[in-house]
Amino acid sequence: MAASDDLFSVQDQVVLVTGGSRGIGRAIAEGFSRRGAQVVICSQSAQSVETAVSEMREQQLTVEGLVCDVSQPEQISSTVETVLQMHGRIDTLVNVAGVNRRKRAETVTLEDYDFILDTNLRGAFLMAQQVGRHMIERGAGVQINVESLNTWMPLKGVLPYAMSKFGMQGMTRGLALEWGRHGVRVNSLAPGFILTDLTRKLWSDPDMQAWNAANAPLGRLGTPEDMVGTAVFLASKASAFMTGQTLYVDGGFSSGWSWPIPLS
Repeated sequence: MAASDDLFSVQDQVVLVTGGSRGIGRAIAEGFSRRGAQVVICSQSAQSVETAVSEMREQQLTVEGLVCDVSQPEQISSTVETVLQMHGRIDTLVNVAGVNRRKRAETVTLEDYDFILDTNLRGAFLMAQQVGRHMIERGAGVQINVESLNTWMPLKGVLPYAMSKFGMQGMTRGLALEWGRHGVRVNSLAPGFILTDLTRKLWSDPDMQAWNAANAPLGRLGTPEDMVGTAVFLASKASAFMTGQTLYVDGGFSSGWSWPIPLS
């Protein structure tokens, strides 16, 4: 019998997942919980947190939920303090919380811009900062930021969102540079086109389905569950010498574009 190997283990880690009540955040939270981590999810909606926690516990998963709108700095502070009071530490932070509005650049309002950037970039930084102070003091910790395929090549109609994710990539590298000497690793996971409740309407369009089928190297949309393995890897000893990196989990889209020309 092979010896037990904890290289990819996240057993007993305390993991805080922002935006953890649905979509990619929830899948990652469930993935960590199934592997023995002590998971705390947070989201801006009390109802969504309550529903997610209830449904996850029905699956015999260990999870706790907190309400936190990361666009509100005081809620970030109270959330981090509460998790530390409950568990005494945070081993891994997964920064997933994000919002978007699809508009042409010339129609974006100041309210649109602030709505997106305050959550996706400012909120992510302030959460990373609050948790990072604790990790620096402990001399250990992992942070995983969820970027986007937009940081490889921006899509039309989502400019503030793309800007926020480019900023997050810069934040990932900068924090990795500053905090590595304190034992804190910071990396990013960049999803490609993922089918979630929020994107289901978009991908129900036959033209979008045909475009994806023609251009996706793996020939399908991703699922939130496709993100779990990479997140667990980044939180485990298996990635102990990796920091400041972005891993594209995108079905191969960032490999290059498929030309609409016949191949001999």
